[in-house]
Amino acid sequence: MDELWGGVPAFPQFRGLALEDKPLFHQVFAQFPPQISEFTFTNLFVWRDCYQIKISRFRNFLCLLSEKGESPFFFPPIGEGDVIECYQALLQYLRREAAAPTIARVPETGVDQIDWKASGMKAELDRSQCDYVYLAEDLIELKGRKYHRKRNHIKQFQEKYSHRYIPLTPEWVPQCLQLEADWCDLRHCEASPGLYNESVAIKEAFTHFEELEVKGGAILIDEKVEAFTLGEPLNPETVVIHIEKANPAYDGLYPAINQAFLEQEWSGYTYVNREQDLGEEGLRKAKESYFPHHMVNKHSVTFL
Repeated sequence: MDELWGGVPAFPQFRGLALEDKPLFHQVFAQFPPQISEFTFTNLFVWRDCYQIKISRFRNFLCLLSEKGESPFFFPPIGEGDVIECYQALLQYLRREAAAPTIARVPETGVDQIDWKASGMKAELDRSQCDYVYLAEDLIELKGRKYHRKRNHIKQFQEKYSHRYIPLTPEWVPQCLQLEADWCDLRHCEASPGLYNESVAIKEAFTHFEELEVKGGAILIDEKVEAFTLGEPLNPETVVIHIEKANPAYDGLYPAINQAFLEQEWSGYTYVNREQDLGEEGLRKAKESYFPHHMVNKHSVTFL
């Protein structure tokens, strides 16, 4: 690990996140298996420009700073040692730039270990950032009355359209990018910061598809990509689904790609993390409609 740490500046110095940091993050995440969906190298890398991510090392902690906009924040530090000392140092650093210094997306396990009052800090639940986690078996088999509508949607799609599922390989990337461009034209992504940033992240993921070693799947209709999805292991028990896009003209295509990707690529995993709803009502309803097994609660840590 020491040779990998060598390129990371000591706090309070920072540098940008780069593709060359992938081995470091893989080793850190192997040693400290993450629970939150943000913590894969792929996810951090493809969103690095949106969040203006910088990295630093505080003692034995890897620290990630987001310099996004007027509200910079830290992601939870990854490593071992005096967590309270690390949190206090990071929040103190942010006091120079942020009105409300914050360490965001801190999972429940990190919150439970600290005597917050004695530390001079507090942790508050951030519901919009909490991850939805499902049993992979539930989303593959869709058994029982609660999944009746999902099964019906998939059945109607399968009966109406001649299609096939394929694992994504580089030759299909241009068609995936075209589907994303068409989807964005339909949804006017340029007028929505959230959708625009997502589009940039998708392009980054496909531009570096082979280097990132992320796994993808697609559904072809008339040999044209009409849905695609990307995911990867989050920890030994959990796969995280980063991206899922489908042509809305085909009813039932979203549940079809969701089920097929898990069945074909991830049936060996117990859980599926489908990320957060960002406080968007429509997204929340869509994620709740799959009946999560549990949530990964995330908190924001600030000074008292």
